[in-house]
Amino acid sequence: MKTYKFKLYQAKKNKYLHSCINASGSIYNHCIALHKRYYRMFGEHLNMYRLMKHIAQLRKRIKYWQQVGSQAVQDICQRIEKAYQLFFKHNKQGTKPPSFKKTRKYKSFTLKQAGYKLLGGNRIKIGKITYNLALSRNIRGKIKTLTVKRNSLGELFILVVTDHVEEQFGVVTGKIAGFDFGLKTFLTVSDGTEIESPLFFNQFRSLLRKANKNLSSKQKGSKNWHKAKNHLTRLHEFISNKRKDWFWKLAHDLTNKYDVLIFENLNLKGMKRLWGRKVSDLSFATFLEILVCVANNKGKTVHFVDRFFASSKTCSCCGYLNKELSLKERKWNCPSCNTKDIPRDLNAAINLQREGASSLGLDTVRLSQIASVA
Repeated sequence: MKTYKFKLYQAKKNKYLHSCINASGSIYNHCIALHKRYYRMFGEHLNMYRLMKHIAQLRKRIKYWQQVGSQAVQDICQRIEKAYQLFFKHNKQGTKPPSFKKTRKYKSFTLKQAGYKLLGGNRIKIGKITYNLALSRNIRGKIKTLTVKRNSLGELFILVVTDHVEEQFGVVTGKIAGFDFGLKTFLTVSDGTEIESPLFFNQFRSLLRKANKNLSSKQKGSKNWHKAKNHLTRLHEFISNKRKDWFWKLAHDLTNKYDVLIFENLNLKGMKRLWGRKVSDLSFATFLEILVCVANNKGKTVHFVDRFFASSKTCSCCGYLNKELSLKERKWNCPSCNTKDIPRDLNAAINLQREGASSLGLDTVRLSQIASVA
């Protein structure tokens, strides 16, 4: 599966798509209300197919909902069902059930087999209206779904999902590496390499502060307030895009150097509660998602070691476990093998490399043999 994202050119006729998204938000909120009412009356979960049938009957009487295609309505019901199933499965871990959303903040609707048509060039027909989009690359594969999405600035995008599968083109290097994530150094590699994070949010804090101050000085709801709000939103989006661009480049660089990449399965939510903005700025979870995507396309392996493995407290030379090691200590001495000034992050990366290779049944010799054959 491959997803293509294209931006729609701004035009007056885009109001129809905004209206469709708002109508989808209205249907979504009505479905949530029905779920809550059904559970309150009968103490049971509302069946998805009964909900679809009920909404189909309501759409015959509510003209506002008729501008949303039947398949888009089915997709809304399926989204809600999926969210409830995740809630039933992970509610003990703090997962919450789906809740109401403001219509103006609702983001998208999805079409499947019908309701759209690519007309060639940069034109696409959705419903009965033809739109122009920035077709930056050719769409390969059979289209499975088409999603119309808007961001917080009111800009519209087309997301096309196809069944195209990228060919694996990665070069076999025969190298395996462990990576330790840290707040001071973004990644410490088991071969001694240190990768510093640009900390994009921290770079632009002064601009964000000015933009927030400018917004707070405007009368809420006025034209100037909306201009200041859009300026702040664009600044946040600019920072997010720069961070993602750096993540993609780093992911390609790492997968070109190593065949197997070992990481620790960290409790990022707990880290965020402790260190807040710094962890959010590093966005390690987003980086891992991008890395896994790039690695899969290149035929590389990303493996995660259990978070309870004592990677920092175990001496990489002799295996001694230092239970007294605190977070403040960046270097420590091993009383067993007399190794001095063991770097905490590098030691953890080496231990992760060994633990990951052991759990995968790999070793450096085997990987080097694979590389020589390739």
